[in-house]
Amino acid sequence: MKRVLLKVAYDGTNYHGWQVQDGSATIESELNRAINEITHEQIEVSGASRTDAGVHARGNLAVFDTNARMPAEKFSYALNTRLPEDIRVVESSEVSMEFHPRFVDTEKTYMYRICNAEFPDPLKRLYTFFSYTKYDVDKMQKAAEYLTGEHDFKSFASIHTQAKTTVREITGIKVERADNEIQITVKGYGFLYNMVRIIAGTLLEIGAGKYAPESIKDILEACDRSKAGPTAPAQGLTLIEIKILDGTV
Repeated sequence: MKRVLLKVAYDGTNYHGWQVQDGSATIESELNRAINEITHEQIEVSGASRTDAGVHARGNLAVFDTNARMPAEKFSYALNTRLPEDIRVVESSEVSMEFHPRFVDTEKTYMYRICNAEFPDPLKRLYTFFSYTKYDVDKMQKAAEYLTGEHDFKSFASIHTQAKTTVREITGIKVERADNEIQITVKGYGFLYNMVRIIAGTLLEIGAGKYAPESIKDILEACDRSKAGPTAPAQGLTLIEIKILDGTV
């Protein structure tokens, strides 16, 4: 028996998120199907981040256990011949049987992209949220700086979150304009359900002049979801990387 770690990239447009759901196409269900075809075992992968419907990833992580003789590093090649074109295993490796990406210290990096132009760009429609509103990126960055560090992010969590605590630590946020795109990059040790999308929606309202950057402090202190901005649409969000910090791979 060995444990295999997968690094998975995917376009989430055609999927109902990561996690298996009855009757719905998901990233996890496609991985399970492809692995079972190779190993002839009933295997279910376990992922590090359960991304929502329509959310994309460049580097989500998942593990599975198998008795197959195939070397772990060969699984990426074998799986990619069986997966849809919008899912790719970019790396596979053997890890210790004790390792699980959900239960080790990691830093996750997300990017939220806004196509900010007079008209939508059809080539970006699946990977950005379009808005013609003029945004003050400097104000958005100033507001973002209040979010760094450890805080109670209850105001920035979905009311459906089942987390035992809403305290999280954000290690950095950067808001940049690149041509006709605004890119919000958020790094942290863990995130609540819809947290990054709510942060993006709130920063956009501040950039549009609805609130002052300093209002972020009041929103945090309120611990009330209704005080923050809207949940930004899923297609603008990409999980860029999950960095393993404690060297237990």
